[in-house]
Amino acid sequence: MNNTPGATGSLIKRKYFYIILPTFAGSVIAYLDRINIAYAALTMNEDLGFSAQIFGMGAGIFFFGYVLFEVPGALIAERWSPRIWIARIMITWGIISCFMAFIQNAWQFYLVRFLLGAAEASFYPVVYASIIPRWFTPEERPRAIALMLASLQVSAIIGSPLAGWLLGVHWFAFKGWQLLFILEAIPAVIFGILVLFWLSDWPAEVSWLTSEEKQYLMAQYEQERVAKEAVRQYTVWQALRDWEVLKLCLIYFLWITGYWGFNYWMPTVLKEVSGWSNLAIGWLIVIPMFLSLIAMIYAGISSSKTGEKRWHGAVPLFIGAVGMGIGTFISNPSLNFIFVIITAIGVYSAFGVWWSYPTTFLSGMAAAGAVGLINSFGNVGGYVGPYLTGFVKTMTGSFHWAYVYLACSLAAAGVLMLTLKRR
Repeated sequence: MNNTPGATGSLIKRKYFYIILPTFAGSVIAYLDRINIAYAALTMNEDLGFSAQIFGMGAGIFFFGYVLFEVPGALIAERWSPRIWIARIMITWGIISCFMAFIQNAWQFYLVRFLLGAAEASFYPVVYASIIPRWFTPEERPRAIALMLASLQVSAIIGSPLAGWLLGVHWFAFKGWQLLFILEAIPAVIFGILVLFWLSDWPAEVSWLTSEEKQYLMAQYEQERVAKEAVRQYTVWQALRDWEVLKLCLIYFLWITGYWGFNYWMPTVLKEVSGWSNLAIGWLIVIPMFLSLIAMIYAGISSSKTGEKRWHGAVPLFIGAVGMGIGTFISNPSLNFIFVIITAIGVYSAFGVWWSYPTTFLSGMAAAGAVGLINSFGNVGGYVGPYLTGFVKTMTGSFHWAYVYLACSLAAAGVLMLTLKRR
């Protein structure tokens, strides 16, 4: 029988409760505040006179602020305190997100979206590179990250019906889309304060571990760091210039171009094809989100068991490319919705596996900087995807060729993922 602290189910459960659950909850709130713009667009654009191109620009400019502060934020958190940095992020983005309810023109829209991106920057790199590696072994990480990132679909499952309902509500002088921004901003501020008392930076600092468990987790982290440095000891600048890291940047740019192009425009495209009500679309989107959630957790568990990462990442992207590339030419609402489901499964499923890859050869400041850089490139794709989709729609009157481009971007990311080194 294995009596080491790391072998006990009790320790795993406590790590999930004290580490994964608060980061999961923070991610749910972050994603609600990021994606609510997609549902607000169903009525906000008409109320404010925004064209598809203006909306695409505003949706995407969020990522300019994100990119500028991504790497510095990740490095500050790693050197200072991931817990305090996460709390700062959530409180500031909650306040700024509330300002979205009061915009009146395109330039205010662009400014608030830029500031929102700047406020949220480095949330996920801090979780991937500075929090999870301190508590979970390399074998445990794909499953742990997949469970944490189940928050993306859970937030959509919660947020889609809520948004569909709120868009039809008028309270005092506020329209539905304004209430959507206000009500979904409040939890970020509250939870930002709560996370200060829930999360911890290091195992040695907590009361919910025994002395033996603290020693075990710290020893595991140090042993992994030493093993990586025995292969190659990276400085931050070496990590940022490493060919494998730069390849990861390109892959993530291509992937997130398709991912956000799909997510920001999916409610609008689905309504255009089907003519269904806002409330009906809000509830229907629960289906692809739920199925993609199951697929992502399965991929994370499978990768943890087998140790394989490349195919676990590439195959979902190929599935997403098929869903977008074919689905855009289908005008039957029910059949089109099936391809929405296929696309959602494809663009979401690889996340848990993906973010466990950089920490297989990087640690500490090098990992924080590299993960921040990778996420920054992805967020440039987060600008390109929504903006290009809106631009093509404005120029051609159709989403077809924008979706073809997004599908090709996903497929290229899948091909490049297969060229990564086995770790």
